[in-house]
Amino acid sequence: MIELNHISKDFGSGTRQVHAVRDVSLSIERGEVFGIIGFSGAGKSTLVRCINLLERPTAGTVMVDGQELTALPARELRQARRKIGMIFQHFNLMPSRTVSGNVAYPLWGSGLSKAEIQEKVRKLLDLVEIGDKADAYPRQLSGGQKQRVAIARALANDPSVLLCDEATSALDPQTTKSILRLIKRLNETLGITVVVITHEMAVVKEICGRVAVMEQGRVVEQGEIFSIFANPKAPVTRSFIRTTSNLQKIEELIAQDSPIVRLQPGELVVRLTYVERSPAEPVISEASQRYGVVLNIIFADIEIVQGAPIGGTVAIIGGERAKVTAAVEYLIEKNVGVEVLKDARDAG
Repeated sequence: MIELNHISKDFGSGTRQVHAVRDVSLSIERGEVFGIIGFSGAGKSTLVRCINLLERPTAGTVMVDGQELTALPARELRQARRKIGMIFQHFNLMPSRTVSGNVAYPLWGSGLSKAEIQEKVRKLLDLVEIGDKADAYPRQLSGGQKQRVAIARALANDPSVLLCDEATSALDPQTTKSILRLIKRLNETLGITVVVITHEMAVVKEICGRVAVMEQGRVVEQGEIFSIFANPKAPVTRSFIRTTSNLQKIEELIAQDSPIVRLQPGELVVRLTYVERSPAEPVISEASQRYGVVLNIIFADIEIVQGAPIGGTVAIIGGERAKVTAAVEYLIEKNVGVEVLKDARDAG
């Protein structure tokens, strides 16, 4: 559905030139929910604005649904843009218009009669579950309701692509979840291709199938959500993972010499993580019983992502060193990532 080929975008000139996007190529499949994530200043919002040419790339080509947008004359580009909806962090609603008026705005000049526009607006508001707010004004709505109006407006021209630029960043966690569920439902029922721009790993984990990670204008890593979470390659990706996992707290406990992680002779503190898709097996229990070691779980953080368990546990393994080593090797054979964080033998 979307092909970005060697996209670059520069602002300014000379010594003040900023390279916001640098040689980015992405392929986004029809009907998928694709995430683009990065910290502030990574270039992700500039990149998404290049998809509908709100920002014209300095170099590279943009293909959407078989059309090369970067080669279209102005009139044809305006027509092509009608099939690319967009929602923003701050909703961008017109305060002087009612909810219905905001949603109807893109439809004026579409050739539909007034009655047809009213009917379409009614259906769109029902679709995003705020049909009872048709005559309200934006100032009378909550943040989540405002974003639902913005989504309805973005859907007015029956787009094939929906671009979401930090669409949940201004919302509380509970409202964020409801908006993400709505976007996922629209993707599934309408077959619309969704591109989600965010700085929150929890957002892409919730609804995206694949993700690209950006840093300093470049895509440094991309792949399926499970693979990115289970085995991140780039340092910036690992930083994002740490923001969503309690498993990182163990490093603070070790640094503070917490009583929780003070070891007896022969013990190890390990972080165990899922690194491949596999059925949930009782591997920790099996390792303990098979090799006669004690596995004391300090804490765990496991959830289901794309139908498979991801995350892991932090545990203290105790017993004879040869048996502890054998148990660790068994866990590795079972596709469990094993990271030794503290070894009692190093304490002396």
